[in-house]
Amino acid sequence: MQEAGKMVAGPFLDFPSSRACWHPLFFLALEALLTGSSWSCPSRCHCSSQDRSVFCNRRRLTTVPGGIPPESELLDLSKNRIRTLHQGMFSRLQPLKELDLSENIISNIEPGAFNSLQKLMTLRLKSNQLKIVPPGIFTGLPNLTILDISENKIVIFLDHSFKDLFNLRRLEAGDNHLVFISPQAFSGLLRLQQLTLERCNLTGVPQLALAQLRHLVELRFKVLSIRALHNYAFQRLRRLDVLEIERWPFLATLEPHSLSGLNLTSLAITKCNLSTIPYEAFRHLAYLRFLDLSYNPISVIHGKRLSDLLRLQEFHLSGGRLTTIATSAFQGLNYFRLLNVSGNALRTLEEGVFHSVGNLEILRLDRNPLACDCRLLWIIRRRRRLSFGGQQPACASPTTVKGKVFKDFSDVLLPSHFTCRKSNIPDKTPQWVSVQEGGKATLTCRGEGDPHPTIYWVSPHNIRLDSNHKGHVRVLADGTLEIDYTLAQDSGAYQCVASNAAGNDTLVVHLRVDNGIPIQPSTGSRLITSAWIPTTRGTGSNFNRSETFPPPLIDVGTLVGVLAMGFLPFLSSVSVCFVFIFFWSKSKGKVKHHATFEFVPHYSHASWNKPRGGGSKFAMKLM
Repeated sequence: MQEAGKMVAGPFLDFPSSRACWHPLFFLALEALLTGSSWSCPSRCHCSSQDRSVFCNRRRLTTVPGGIPPESELLDLSKNRIRTLHQGMFSRLQPLKELDLSENIISNIEPGAFNSLQKLMTLRLKSNQLKIVPPGIFTGLPNLTILDISENKIVIFLDHSFKDLFNLRRLEAGDNHLVFISPQAFSGLLRLQQLTLERCNLTGVPQLALAQLRHLVELRFKVLSIRALHNYAFQRLRRLDVLEIERWPFLATLEPHSLSGLNLTSLAITKCNLSTIPYEAFRHLAYLRFLDLSYNPISVIHGKRLSDLLRLQEFHLSGGRLTTIATSAFQGLNYFRLLNVSGNALRTLEEGVFHSVGNLEILRLDRNPLACDCRLLWIIRRRRRLSFGGQQPACASPTTVKGKVFKDFSDVLLPSHFTCRKSNIPDKTPQWVSVQEGGKATLTCRGEGDPHPTIYWVSPHNIRLDSNHKGHVRVLADGTLEIDYTLAQDSGAYQCVASNAAGNDTLVVHLRVDNGIPIQPSTGSRLITSAWIPTTRGTGSNFNRSETFPPPLIDVGTLVGVLAMGFLPFLSSVSVCFVFIFFWSKSKGKVKHHATFEFVPHYSHASWNKPRGGGSKFAMKLM
């Protein structure tokens, strides 16, 4: 018996050495035999007993094939011709954990079709013909965590469409014909964390429906026709961490409180129509680390407007119309490490833009018309430690270095590389500008330098006036200061400042606003529009702050007019007083019209010693 046992065991002992001679199906059958399993596979499917998977995709099936092993955990029926899911169709497949029905022609799901799939965790119904999700079709799926119903023809989500999926974590519902989401459509999704809605016909954020998703962490809205994000659109999504808004071609406005109630760490609003950064909508996002505004027609990043985003680490604004990043644009951002502004219209990026360039790790400046002057010298000095994301920036000017990428510059720069020429105001002729109150004043100032200087003005009240100033005072692109409707308080000395990276130059212009008395230019003055400017001999004369305006010339006609204007009100006042006294006396009733007066004659100096008793009396009648 022992020998027999050895003879029986012998072939199994030699099994590994002769394994290559056997067909693989033999080993599957042998495995099933040794484990006592009754694993089988439908003839039109491919099965894997090791993974407990059955693949019946691309088989032109119109229904679920028979003979699927009841122990199966994955069933792939995608890319077939299944039209209807009948009640009890999967009743034999209770251990199933993943079911893929994508790319069929399913237009009808009977209630109870998934009743027996208590362990199912993933259900894919992508690319079918569903037009509605009636309540009750997902009954019997208590452990479902992923549901994909994207790329169907669903036009509405009714109330309680997903009420039985209380363990669902992820819902893909994009590429449908959605026009309306009922306020209670998402009720029951108590643990939903990820929601995607894209390529549908929604014209507004379904605020009431989203309010049901108290545990939502990631929300993706893509390819929608919404024009504005209104206040409190996401008010109750307090656990939302990631918000992506992509391809809303008409989105031009984010109202100041549109993101109120959110505590995001990642925000992307890309391929929309924002012309300015919505600073007010962002300012409360103190925990934001990632901000992407790429492919929006934004032209300016203003200074000190993002300082409330204390934890911001990455800012992306590629593919836009960016021409200016103002000084201190990222001031206060201690953790800032990545800036991507590739594919814009930037000519420069100054070191003062950042809170600290020592923290900067990645800088994407490629595909910008960069002017390689002294403003970019800090990048050249740091280019060994700074990553450009695999895309080297290149110079667009001056012509001597046009097209040259930053890595090709030597460590010892030539004197003509990355240099600037200080700002200069060539015409320093002192200006005295005089206008009538209510008129328009124009103050001119021209600067030159390399790079071309920016012009701003300082008012007599020490207020900076630049192109961003609002009100009746504005600075034009060429540096001209215009005051549309002058007031008396606009008078005073205005200082023009021409500024670039190499230095500043200044010019003082005096403005006088007259309030009613016409001013005529004195002899030897030249008029410029509404102003007069005294001529000076020679060039380059310095302005003397002690110089005063010439005295106004007042003619006789003006003086007579002023006196007449004062006399008429006086005469009117006296007349009114007499009329008042007349009516007041009439109101006192009857009075005596006779009176007796004792008259004491006036004596001369010589007769002062005469007795005083010699007075006279006479009577008079009051008319």
